[in-house]
Amino acid sequence: MKEHRELEFKESITNTFLKTVSAFANYGSGKIIFGISDDGRYVGIENTRKACLDIENKINDAIKPLPKYTIDVDDNTKLITLIVEKGKDTPYLYKGKAYIRNDSSTIEVGQIELKRLTMQGMNTTFDRIPSHEQGLSFHILEEECQKKLGIEQLTRDNLITLGLLDKSIGYTNAGALLADVNEFYGIDIARFGATIDIILNRYTFARQSILKTYQEAVRVYRENYQYDEIQGIERVVVETIPEKAFREAIANALIHRTWDVSAHIRVAMYDDRIEITSPGGLLDQLSKEDYLYKEVSMLRNPVIGNVFFRLQLIEQFGTGVQRIIASYKHCKRQPVFDISENFIKIILPVVIQDTIRMSPSAQRIYEALQDGELSSSELARLTGYGKRNILEAVKELIAGGYVIKIGSGPKTKYAVTYRA
Repeated sequence: MKEHRELEFKESITNTFLKTVSAFANYGSGKIIFGISDDGRYVGIENTRKACLDIENKINDAIKPLPKYTIDVDDNTKLITLIVEKGKDTPYLYKGKAYIRNDSSTIEVGQIELKRLTMQGMNTTFDRIPSHEQGLSFHILEEECQKKLGIEQLTRDNLITLGLLDKSIGYTNAGALLADVNEFYGIDIARFGATIDIILNRYTFARQSILKTYQEAVRVYRENYQYDEIQGIERVVVETIPEKAFREAIANALIHRTWDVSAHIRVAMYDDRIEITSPGGLLDQLSKEDYLYKEVSMLRNPVIGNVFFRLQLIEQFGTGVQRIIASYKHCKRQPVFDISENFIKIILPVVIQDTIRMSPSAQRIYEALQDGELSSSELARLTGYGKRNILEAVKELIAGGYVIKIGSGPKTKYAVTYRA
């Protein structure tokens, strides 16, 4: 066995294990096994009964609030296993500090993460807590409410109903984000030329209502990825990237990003694609599969999400990703979702309606993948190509957006993004 994020070894019982108890209670259940050295040798614990009582007393005295845990003893090996469960009353503090696991080590969390743990423990969200900005105006929001909701004038009661104003705490962070002027970061858009060293245009929309930011982003998209075409006697708007997909991706970024991070949503525009990168990964309760394939409604900023829904900027909670995918239903190149712990990137390729252009070897690999996911060894058996040719062809297909890589290492497989 090796130490990892959910497992730690302790040769003896010292107070250092309490930091890891805090980390497991805050971020995810885990085990601490006493009686194993750092290099994995079983040394055992003398007088396991006394040791268990010592562990229990240390946790009860030092961790506030008290987490849920169990202690098991293996009489044969003299190993003690402490299992700590993730709790709901975060933050769980040791000597006034909260901790998190970083691979196989335990480190103290920063101030931003501590605030997030506190909000989680209070069952609240960033957009619901009080804003330090209280002199706010809402002319942009009022105009949208007039157009979409038929409200003649945005009143104090309307703001309370929308969750932008609280009678006891004043304006919330959601109120500040939707106010005409605020101090929040926004969206940074760069239009690139032939290489990333060539920036054709740069737009930054920040410190304003996120409704205005959303509108400006859509305007820039239309300037670069839509054009008029005369078809017969009619003028038709042609979209090289589906507008529905872009709108959903931008709305998704504004609703789900972490607003307590001083960073812009990055939108990189290229001739063949748009990349939208927003700060913050998935919520702890949401898996990648839930995000991509299920209509799961878990909003990091539910007040903002509710306002976007009421203003018809999103159609239904939990369907944004599915709507992006659906807008590419009959396209050869498909959107790509790159999800990490700290950001989510959505790549929207330019729609290709003509025949697929690729090398003969890549074409053969692409045809073989029409029947499902295959490994490089399976592709070699089906095509007769060597490993080098297969890897070069797969690299070409991935770069072109025709194929995706699934897994890593010996279990790596490849699949088409669109089945012809």
